[in-house]
Amino acid sequence: MRLSPEEARTAPRLPLRLLLENVRSAHNVGSAFRTADGLGMEGLDLVGYTPCPPSKDLLKASLGAESTVPWKHWESIEQALDFYAQQGYQIWALEQVHGSKPLHEWPCLWPQKTLLIAGHELDGVSEIALQMCQGAVEIPQKGSKHSLNIATAVGMAMWEWTRPYWKVNLE
Repeated sequence: MRLSPEEARTAPRLPLRLLLENVRSAHNVGSAFRTADGLGMEGLDLVGYTPCPPSKDLLKASLGAESTVPWKHWESIEQALDFYAQQGYQIWALEQVHGSKPLHEWPCLWPQKTLLIAGHELDGVSEIALQMCQGAVEIPQKGSKHSLNIATAVGMAMWEWTRPYWKVNLE
């Protein structure tokens, strides 16, 4: 069922937030807003120089989802992660690092409150953020690049996290 923007703003949300750390592309941020809207996620957190609404390119990609998905801008990653840790969120990075789990084996405790961090398009999630995470997940890949566009990667990860909800609620 398609909700009106007014209904979407007040609808119950799944306890998943996406934090974008120093993401450069407004198009990627706009795409994340659309995915968060489509999956009924709790919200987005934008850190550092990540573009925020009303960026023209962000609005072009988000198609209005920036007005239905709650979002917050943070100056520093430490400030954001301290806040969510105190709120009882499990904090995970979407990053290819030593010890990261394949996405399909993500040991998330759904539906516990979760914050997923995606980082800069080239540099990834910062070392500071990685140290504050409970773990990292990565998307297994076969190609030579071992890199996906951030909008694609966060879409896949957010879907994987919400899949148990859809399985129960669509059957």
